[in-house]
Amino acid sequence: MQNRQQKQKTGVVVAGLLLAILMASMDNTIMATAMGTIIGELGGLDKFIWVTSAYMVAEMAGMPIFGKLSDMYGRKRFFVFGIIVFMLGSVLCGTAGSIVELSLYRAIQGIGAGALVPITFTIMMDAVAPENRGKLGGLFGAVFGMSSIFGPLLGAYITDHIHWAWIFYINLPLGLLSLGLIAFFYKESLAHAKQKIDWWGAISLVGAVVCFMFAMELGGRQYAWDSFPIVGMFAGFALFAVLFVIAEKKAKEPIITFGLFKSRLFATSNALALFSGAAFITASVYIPIYVQGVLGGSATNAGLVLLPMMLGSVVTATAGGSLMMKLSYRTIMISTLVLLVAGIALLTTLTPDSSRLEVTLYMILVGLGIGGSFSVLGNAAIHAMPIRQRGTASSTLNFLRSLGMTLGITIFGIIQSHALTRNLTEAFAGSGADLGQSVGFSDPHALMDPAARANIPEQALVAFTGGLSSSIVFTFAIGIIPAAIALAVAFMMGREKLDPAAEAEQYAAAH
Repeated sequence: MQNRQQKQKTGVVVAGLLLAILMASMDNTIMATAMGTIIGELGGLDKFIWVTSAYMVAEMAGMPIFGKLSDMYGRKRFFVFGIIVFMLGSVLCGTAGSIVELSLYRAIQGIGAGALVPITFTIMMDAVAPENRGKLGGLFGAVFGMSSIFGPLLGAYITDHIHWAWIFYINLPLGLLSLGLIAFFYKESLAHAKQKIDWWGAISLVGAVVCFMFAMELGGRQYAWDSFPIVGMFAGFALFAVLFVIAEKKAKEPIITFGLFKSRLFATSNALALFSGAAFITASVYIPIYVQGVLGGSATNAGLVLLPMMLGSVVTATAGGSLMMKLSYRTIMISTLVLLVAGIALLTTLTPDSSRLEVTLYMILVGLGIGGSFSVLGNAAIHAMPIRQRGTASSTLNFLRSLGMTLGITIFGIIQSHALTRNLTEAFAGSGADLGQSVGFSDPHALMDPAARANIPEQALVAFTGGLSSSIVFTFAIGIIPAAIALAVAFMMGREKLDPAAEAEQYAAAH
């Protein structure tokens, strides 16, 4: 009877954790389809990048800090802190009266997410028996995949039929339910010793992340790459990065423990998260643009085209989680990353005449290729780690995955934008550039607006769609590089696999 009650309590805790992950991971994707409406109401077209940047900077900077603090003082209190701050930021976002206010409130949300994301996974590892972790890892991966698909669709529906503020208010019922489940049913039994907080490490890490993110976001857009503000931010990043390394080497309890990277499995798992995240985000961002801008699909169709990728990721996330006790992490990752490389390589064959079926098949391959990383890497990164270091290990992995995706969005965005401008400039060079300029030929949004698209002359439309298609295909070709690097790194992983017996010893000692 007691064992049955314990299983029921664990199930309730897992439900609370899944709700938290769904809420935090969906928050960025749900904004994607609402951003145009928000800008139209609040203004600030020149500042809208801060809405996303402020959230990502705060989240990325907070992940390793809260991960370390949870090792020192306990998971539960920082989970509760994170979800309360996230809900507070959500309420404030819904009341924003300007784009600047919205950016500030999104930063508050990001602080909450920085605590929620890494600690949620660590609580799962602490609370769930070892033999069930593989299946639950797959379930967590499936939630990540679902959020990337249903977020934009839900955001579009809420914005069109209710009001954009409700894309933030929807977090409240999810957050309150998750908070209640964890607060009342999760009983933390681990001992945590109070230690000195590495304030210098925390400050220098935040400074480095802020400088780097803003330099990448603003460089080539609002300021030239060789301008004083951009050069100054890169110099600030370099300075803070050096100070961070010095601070971490001297700190008794560093925010990021560099000694963890002496473990080959931990180091390769983090490298895989970085490079696979950069490759995956390329397909996620540019396939919808291809469908809407090149094939002429609607915004809803562009969102739905990602559904096959999500389903593919759910399959391998679940399978990878189930196979971790039978196959090594290395074997699973190599098998799935081969599919990721193949999927992105096939995306380079797309043309304006490609069919929806081709796109769907290639997206399924990409989804199958990335899904394994959602469930396997989280377990591989903390494999054989002492209980007190698992929060740090998990948060470091999530930090580097987010960094990879952020770098992917920024770098591939620059590549695609420059390729598009070059392609269309060449296309209109001999046929009157004014025709292209009349619809803003350097901006693909003209092709995605049905009204604007209908007014484009046939000859110009062919040039536009051809130029956009070529720029996206070129971006996919570059995207093969991080995918191939991730595959190469997978071969460097050890032969370890999830060992229920060894994990059970730590689990029993902690409980």
